[in-house]
Amino acid sequence: MNELLVTAAIGIAFGWTLERAGLGDPPKLSGQFYLRDFTVLKVMMSALVTAMLGAFWLGRLGLVDTGRFYVPETFLLPQLVGGLVFGLGFVLSGLCPGTSCVALASGRGEGGATVLGLLAGMATVGLAFPSLEGFYGATPMGAMTLPHLTGLSYGAVVAVVTVSCIGLLAAIGQWEARR
Repeated sequence: MNELLVTAAIGIAFGWTLERAGLGDPPKLSGQFYLRDFTVLKVMMSALVTAMLGAFWLGRLGLVDTGRFYVPETFLLPQLVGGLVFGLGFVLSGLCPGTSCVALASGRGEGGATVLGLLAGMATVGLAFPSLEGFYGATPMGAMTLPHLTGLSYGAVVAVVTVSCIGLLAAIGQWEARR
């Protein structure tokens, strides 16, 4: 029961943070695609670096066994198709699954419509799964990570990603200041 309470608290905090960042507003999210508003990219890069550095340093300090982290397997073709469907839905609705829940909780109709679309899509795939099962397991590549793909150490990947994200955030900040 404690795990459920912690999970619920984390979910509520995450939703509150998304709402406070304005990410329950479809035009704000769509602004990313039109290079008008980089809030989504800034929030995601900040979250990525925070989580990555937290996991890395907690592991280095022996407080977390990062070897126990679950890394899902890569199935290249079905995940590529899924990413395209996800991206199309994101562009059409202006919301992703998380932000659609935030929009719904904020009383926005487009959030409700997007959540209904997500549920309908999940139900459709679930009902059609016996027909899709072969495709679902196509092109297995195992669990892939950046250290595995690049041949760099875990620490080197953390450093490269951190410096790259900070550089990108700085460049966005300069570009926004000029606008």
